[in-house]
Order: sequence, then structure tokens, then C-alpha cells
Amino acid sequence: MSTPSLDEARLEQFLGQMVGDMSAAVGAVMTRVGERTGLYKAMAGGEWLSSDGLAERAGCAPRYVREWLSSQAAAGYVDYDPAEDRFRMPAEHAAALADEDGVFYMLGAFDLLTSLWADEDRFVDAFRSGDGIGWHEHDKRLFSGTERFFRPGYQMHLTAEWIPALDGVESKLKEGATVADVGCGHGASAIIMAEAYPNSTFVGYDYHGESIARARQLAGEAGVGDRCVFEVASAQDFAGTGFDLICNFDCLHDMGDPVGAARHAASALVPDGTYMIVEPMAGDSLADNLNPVGRMFYSASSVVCTANALSQEPRTALGAQAGEPALRGVLEEAGFTRIRRAAETPFNMVLEARV
Repeated sequence: MSTPSLDEARLEQFLGQMVGDMSAAVGAVMTRVGERTGLYKAMAGGEWLSSDGLAERAGCAPRYVREWLSSQAAAGYVDYDPAEDRFRMPAEHAAALADEDGVFYMLGAFDLLTSLWADEDRFVDAFRSGDGIGWHEHDKRLFSGTERFFRPGYQMHLTAEWIPALDGVESKLKEGATVADVGCGHGASAIIMAEAYPNSTFVGYDYHGESIARARQLAGEAGVGDRCVFEVASAQDFAGTGFDLICNFDCLHDMGDPVGAARHAASALVPDGTYMIVEPMAGDSLADNLNPVGRMFYSASSVVCTANALSQEPRTALGAQAGEPALRGVLEEAGFTRIRRAAETPFNMVLEARV
């Protein structure tokens, strides 16, 4: 067998890319450690600290903290002053790493990543067999990580931009409307809406019982449990009707029967009610999505979104990068005739549909 000639410059460039990927992968473990030990929060004030000083503040072992800080400085997560041998976290980085209630917090995604590593053997088996993997079959950190990853974006955009972009919906919510959040997971989106629109009532549906239990707990803690309730039901068979607004947040593409889900939503709306579909941002073709965000979404979709869809009949696997034309096709087949893109962010597109 002949050996093909190699472009050494291209090979060197690719090996460098792989080293960067390996660095990011092992660095993700350090990010988890930084969150779980409180090291990031201990640096959130922005002052310069020695490694021993940070260790004392966070209640951690100094030698471990020294090595961890070195990794964080190499990653650019913290600043390093070689003259004084000390470290600090810029305020901009603290917003993403230390402010758990802030709209820029990113560390929830690392729960999700941890769950994917834990389920690696299951993914290999599924790739070989073609079998699906139901959402409920994953490592439990997928559920908490998904809620923690998406919640800051919903806090930033949902009531400030997305709902106002829908035709006439915000005024209904202010006056008093009935809303269904279908595929609600831990209920972050429903709770955010309930807090913003106290005259309206909200029902969250999800087939995953553990997520519904957690959503009820979080609604109670937020003080909205009297008008934000959660029920175990699938998108194709939830029992409620007469909704002014039905929402799917980052979940329609996960379903094995998205047309059935959209058709059931259409039947549960009041006349001229609104169906809001929030989906991952994607271009219309694979070539449009060959970028870091596309890489992230295609990767997660391979083992979470597509896998769940393949576990449910009729196994229609849209994937997380379905794009607007494919989503429009689902909505049209379900009977919606007025469809438009109402809003978008770098991570999401928001479609508004009416029958």
C-alpha cells in the first residue's frame, strides 16, 4: 500500500489544533474544580492574590491551588504578575466564572460536558447499534447542566427581547394569559416568565418526572408556585387546552415526532394563539454552520438531541442545527400558516407561528 505524500505545513497546523483541543478538554476539568471548590468566587473581587492567599480564602490545599492557578493563567482565565508572583481575575471574567446568578454565567455548560464524558460507553454502543438514547437515560448532570447553561440566556433575552418581538403577546401576558412551556425541563423559562408577568398563569410539561419534580421545587423557591405549575406529560399528549401562548425552548429538535408536537400545540391554542419556538441558531446548510458554535451544537446533538429523537417514534431526528427551512417545514406540516423569525441571538433563533 502506497503512503500518500503529506503537506507538512498542513499537518503541523492540524496537530497544533489538536493540542489546543486537548488543552481545552483537560482545562474543562480544571474549570469544574474551580467552580466546585469556590476558587472562582474567592477571586471575584478582582484583587491580586498569592496562591497561598487564595488557598486560605477558599479553604483549599495550597499546593493544589498553586498548580490550578498556573493552569488558569496559561488558559488566560486569570492574570499573572510575574514580578510579584500573584494572580487576579478580571471583572469581565468573573461575570462568566463567579456570578452564578448573573446573565453571563457560563459554568453550567461544564455540568453538561461532564455528563457527556460519563456516558461515553453508551454513545459508542448507540453509534454501532443505531438505537436511541432517551433523555432520561443520561447521567443526571445533563439535566442540571442544561438548565444552568440556558438559564442565563433566557434571563437576558426572554422577557426583554423575545416576547416583546411577538405580535401582541406581551400585552396579553401583562393583562393575564395562559401559557404552556412544553419540554420545560427544570422550568427555568416558565419561572422567568411567571416572575415577569404576575397576572398570567403558566404550565410546564415534560415527560421526565425527575425534571418536573425539580421544576416544582424551583418554582416554590422563586415564590411563583401558585401560578406556575408543572405536570408530567409529553409534547404530543399533554392534556391542557385554551392556551394563549405555547412555547418550546430548545427542545423541538430533540423530539422523535416534532410534527406531532407542533400539531398538538396547534390544537391546544386559542384561536389566533401564538406558538413560540426557540431553537439553536443555525444557518440553512452544513457549510453555513462550520464554526465554533456549530461544532458545539453538532457535537452535543450527536449524542443528546439526535439520540433522544431516535429513541422516540417515528424517529424524525432534526438535530440541533436543523435550520429555519427544516423547522418551517415541520410547522407547515403541522398546520401553521403564518410563520416568521421574530428574534435571534448568536445562540438562538425565535420563530413565531400561528395557524
